[in-house]
Amino acid sequence: MEKSKIKQEVWKTIQALNRAWAIEGNPDELKDYFHKDMVAITPTAPKRVEGGAACIAGWKNFVEATKIHYWKEKDPKVQIYGNGKFAVVTYYWDISYEMGGQTIKTGGRDMFALVKEKGKWWVVADQFSTFPNQ
Repeated sequence: MEKSKIKQEVWKTIQALNRAWAIEGNPDELKDYFHKDMVAITPTAPKRVEGGAACIAGWKNFVEATKIHYWKEKDPKVQIYGNGKFAVVTYYWDISYEMGGQTIKTGGRDMFALVKEKGKWWVVADQFSTFPNQ
C-alpha cells in the first residue's frame, strides 16, 4: 500500500476513536482501538497509565464526569515508519465541555503511537495535554 493511503487509514482510525468517546459518548468502544498493552501519559495522572483497560477506564471517567459540547481535531501530521507497520500521529484539538456546573473551553495537543497488527491499527501509546499557560 502506498504511503499516502496508509496515512489516511491511520488518521481515520484516530478520528474514529475520538468520535467514539468525544462525540458519541461511547468510551467502551475504545476497546476496538486501544492495544491491550497501551500506555498513556495524561495531565491528570501522576504516573503513566498502563494497559488498554486502564486507559479506557480513564477516558470513561472523563466522559461520565462531563457533558461534551464540542470536539475538533486540527492540523494532523501522520508519520509512517517500519515498512508501514508503525505510525506517529500528532494534532491539535479544541474541546468545550461542562463539568461541575462550569463550561470549560480549552485546546491542546495530542501524540499517538500506533502499530499495525493482524491487519488493524492499534494505539500503543498516547500523550496529551492542554497548551502551555492555559
